[in-house]
Amino acid sequence: MSVCFQIGTEAIAPEGMLTLLNRYQLTPQLLKGYIVDQAIAAITCSDEEFKAAQTQLCQRYQLATPDALEKWREQQGMTEEDFVSMLTRAVRVEKFKQETWGPKTESYFLSRKSSLDQVIYSLIRTRDLGLAQELYFRIKEGEQSFAELARQYSEGIEASTGGVLGPVRIDQPHPAVSRLLAVSQPGQLWPPRPLAEWFIIVRLEKFIPAQLDEAMRRRLIDEMFETWVREQMQQMGPLRLVESATPSSPDTQSQEL
Repeated sequence: MSVCFQIGTEAIAPEGMLTLLNRYQLTPQLLKGYIVDQAIAAITCSDEEFKAAQTQLCQRYQLATPDALEKWREQQGMTEEDFVSMLTRAVRVEKFKQETWGPKTESYFLSRKSSLDQVIYSLIRTRDLGLAQELYFRIKEGEQSFAELARQYSEGIEASTGGVLGPVRIDQPHPAVSRLLAVSQPGQLWPPRPLAEWFIIVRLEKFIPAQLDEAMRRRLIDEMFETWVREQMQQMGPLRLVESATPSSPDTQSQEL
């Protein structure tokens, strides 16, 4: 007996379904979901957590009665077990993240801190070296403000903000600018220097050191989780269609799609 998927009136063979998953770029999402579900399989939720998740779902889809909720579940093609798993998945994933990477957050923060610090800086860029030098000395001598000259002469989007950019992570600007900012003191003005087709003048306005507050902790845990998922996906390799008379047959043939 042949097995196929049915979408509307069209029957799609398994190899055709894999082709569609790849065509619509859904394979990574499928693999990620599978990996995460395997990781959280043993994690449970309390009755209170289940009820809270169910309330949120009912509010989201405007399901006012138990009958409406049951009808929605059937429309999604879910068994009762699938429904419970789906409903509690977000809570269980969060527990998995906290249990796995929560204790590692502080050391990870310290290893990443130099790229998490933020800066506010001023920038003027122009293709004219002579103009850049003149503007630099005007600023240095206090003849005109950085903001005034940036609005008048800078050729980038920073002209609209008086040259001020940020706050941004210190590693977000061009690497050459980041290196300058990393060794600057607030208020330090750098002479014109070439950068691609530009000559730039840079001044650090404010250095904002990263702090391990709750928002940062949440961000770093998510970052470690996503890194772990990518590593697991790389180890797993591509999704394959396997043809075999028996699951353990040594003559199994695989086709990578």
